[in-house]
Amino acid sequence: MTRFEPKIVVFLCNWCSYAGADLAGTSRIQYAPNARAIRLMCSGRVEPYFILEALHKGADGVLVLGCHPGECHYLEGNYRTVGRMALLKKVLSQFGIEKERVRLDWVSASEGARFATIVNEMTETIRTLGPFEEKDA
Repeated sequence: MTRFEPKIVVFLCNWCSYAGADLAGTSRIQYAPNARAIRLMCSGRVEPYFILEALHKGADGVLVLGCHPGECHYLEGNYRTVGRMALLKKVLSQFGIEKERVRLDWVSASEGARFATIVNEMTETIRTLGPFEEKDA
């Protein structure tokens, strides 16, 4: 029997998280190959719809990575993300979706190792949960 390998969609802000992911790659830091990156200008651009659609289209989990609070290049984008994610977690539970399938975290441009750690942690969390299966409404 083969081990379940989850598909994880990762929304990355352009200025910090994407640069952190790039640093992990250029530094040859090993991390799980399960992440599928989507680069956005700001984590504040991630609409809850994007996360639900990623799950609907086959992702087993979704990571949203942005600049650390207080360091957003768009001043308040990551604070908006915090609010949206809190509301989304409530909606997920109403649909019977485990809240652990979606994670918000912060990665700066100099934190390549942190990026790798977060991806590895998320991969193990989703492996434990198993494949995402949509529930009939």
